[in-house]
Amino acid sequence: MGKRKAIEQIVKRQKRLRNTERVESKTEKSGDKEKWTNKQRVLIFASRGVSFLARHLASDLRTLMPHARADSKLDKAKGFFEINEICEMRNCNKCIFFEARKRDMYLWTSNTPHGPSAKFLIENIHTLAELKMTGNCLRGSRPILSFDPEFDNLPHYQILKELFTQMFGTPKLHPRSQPFIDHVFTFSIADDRIWFRNYQIIEEDGSLTEIGPRFVLNPIKIFRGSFGGPMLYENPKYVSPNQYRAQLKKNAGLRFKNKVESQMGHQVRKMKDTYNIDPLDEIFTTIKPEDAKGQEKLTYYRRKRSHPKDAGEKIAATP
Repeated sequence: MGKRKAIEQIVKRQKRLRNTERVESKTEKSGDKEKWTNKQRVLIFASRGVSFLARHLASDLRTLMPHARADSKLDKAKGFFEINEICEMRNCNKCIFFEARKRDMYLWTSNTPHGPSAKFLIENIHTLAELKMTGNCLRGSRPILSFDPEFDNLPHYQILKELFTQMFGTPKLHPRSQPFIDHVFTFSIADDRIWFRNYQIIEEDGSLTEIGPRFVLNPIKIFRGSFGGPMLYENPKYVSPNQYRAQLKKNAGLRFKNKVESQMGHQVRKMKDTYNIDPLDEIFTTIKPEDAKGQEKLTYYRRKRSHPKDAGEKIAATP
């Protein structure tokens, strides 16, 4: 029994030595090749109660981003700080979270677990299935990120540019990515909002066709931490959807109120009789038959008498 154990230990040692030699030989052969160093992983998921547009948009982003991962929906009652733990369990260092609030949709982008993070109101969502554009790109290909020049002018846009670069940029030599660049992600700034578009590169001269999806991000706040912490920026021009809808209702009510007030004022200003008229003044006024008009002709209407000759013919015709 002792000899058998000794032989088994020797065999195990030899196997270990062979495995280490194989690993060393592989590393020596692949020493000149590039390695996958930028290991960014993005977790894309949503809260409970999101609309079908948000679900389809999240699935479209996961198809366009080979370094993205999915997870089940989150109950908002637990709080957003649990998202950091979920990202840690899923081995992700970036997060895109869709938050549903009644009729409105919000988007969170965060660098977990230390921050920063940004909150947006997402508007004008159009998915790939809805648009049906002529453009197309290879699944898993790496995109070119194109940013508006205004991203370099203001500090809060510089933070957002760095966040978007780390999230939407596919890492080089990622196992799920393809070694091709055939589409462009554009981030444009117009009307104090960020407009996202996805285009296919058709030819080398720079001609493009849109693929989709498309959406608009209205920035609300930027936090120093992940899903919270000290506030770095707040959009002074942001108006919440509830305030906007309340203002529309108020304006509609004011229009109705002004209409009623104008009608009441018209009735007050309107005179019932322009001047006093005596109905006995027209007793002795006579109108000639040729000057009669309308119902006045009835006063001069006389029933046409039948001719006696015609009457005799009718009598003779009857048996």
